[in-house]
Amino acid sequence: MVAIVLAAPLLAYDVAIRGGASLPGGDLRTAAVALYVLAVLLAGSAWTYLWVPLPTGASGLRRRTGWSAALGAFASLPISYLVLVVAFQVLAPALGG
Repeated sequence: MVAIVLAAPLLAYDVAIRGGASLPGGDLRTAAVALYVLAVLLAGSAWTYLWVPLPTGASGLRRRTGWSAALGAFASLPISYLVLVVAFQVLAPALGG
């Protein structure tokens, strides 16, 4: 959901630039996509860290480690890629971008 919500303003920015809009700073689409991927990566890491504890052992304590965050980071990269492909290869041409 984070990837989809964050892709909406990115798609609007891309369609505006392709439509000839003169925005402050010029064409910053590359930086915007890099920030988008970073934001999705951080959100995926944080949410997975909070939601996915390590399995309980004999002590019954639930622990979270960096592996929980790494799992979210590894999952967020293909998710952000797939959302970007749908946004720029499917939706942008349909919106006239």
